Amino acid sequence: MPRFSVLDLCPVNEGEHPRDALRNTLELAQHAEKLGFHRYWLAEHHNMPGIASAATSVVISHVAAGTKTIRVGSGGVMLPNHAPLVIAEQFGTLDALYPGRIDLGIGRAPGTDQRTAAALRRDMHGTEERFIQDVLQVQQFLAPLEGNPPIRAVPGYGSEVPMWLLGSSLFSADLAARLGLPFAFASHFAPDMLMDALSLYRHRFEPSKQLDKPYAIAAMGFFAADTDEEGEFIATSMQQQFLNLRRGSPGQLPKPVKSMDDIWNRVEKAGVDHAMRCAAIGSRDTVRKKLRDFIYMTKADEIMVTANIFDHAARLKSFSIAAELRDELETEQTAQNCA
Repeated sequence: MPRFSVLDLCPVNEGEHPRDALRNTLELAQHAEKLGFHRYWLAEHHNMPGIASAATSVVISHVAAGTKTIRVGSGGVMLPNHAPLVIAEQFGTLDALYPGRIDLGIGRAPGTDQRTAAALRRDMHGTEERFIQDVLQVQQFLAPLEGNPPIRAVPGYGSEVPMWLLGSSLFSADLAARLGLPFAFASHFAPDMLMDALSLYRHRFEPSKQLDKPYAIAAMGFFAADTDEEGEFIATSMQQQFLNLRRGSPGQLPKPVKSMDDIWNRVEKAGVDHAMRCAAIGSRDTVRKKLRDFIYMTKADEIMVTANIFDHAARLKSFSIAAELRDELETEQTAQNCA
């Protein structure tokens, strides 16, 4: 059985303040820790009224300070927005504060629109080669010192914070394989190249000091409730958020609705359904089948579930159901192996 982990976009509900989202994030992290989830990742997005994790390393510290054992990290930090030394210092500091619990997941997208990316004051014309060099530089800053380098990350050097590459394309899969890094695929919103990316990553993987064999995460939306109708109801908040983003008007996480029919047109529905086709939505039995099929299809080493659900209690319950199904499927697999 794969490990189970959480990706939190730190959603800001309609009519609420980011402080409410950050409070909910900590409560969800504590809940996930009690349920035995392996890691808890937060994503960097900017100029998004519905996401409160723009200062990702700060929110990671907030979560790590309020938990004890669960790994906490970025899913991910968008490296083109930052100088490699700054990221090495931030995550070196996090590792000094919470030793052995910090992950550095790195992505290549800006995590925002082009105008906002320009406001982040990084080179807007970065190439794939530039990204590769930045990744290597972060690695170097986190490695043990060799000789007396003129620049070092303090804190950071010698920490060897585990690095991950995140992506939704073959580029990141290939780079992760060549560098011998673990790889996480963003199938919760961009599932098209999931299987091709996993295949390429596993086929081309080269062992490294950090990792001796491929290790892949596949992400999926998870909207579980007592009935199919309730699961579909709570998922409409995420559907509306996807739709608003595609319409160029991102906002806070909307309240769920009984029907999306009056909100989207046929083409928009097809687009959102396509983006969320890896999501598990519905009752325990319905999401159990989806989850089991997803595990079987991807053969991922780890499943990362995410759920932007408006009602916080319903969100906590969805993750509780995920943990229960994880344990059931593990028991089922153990029985099969022993038969």
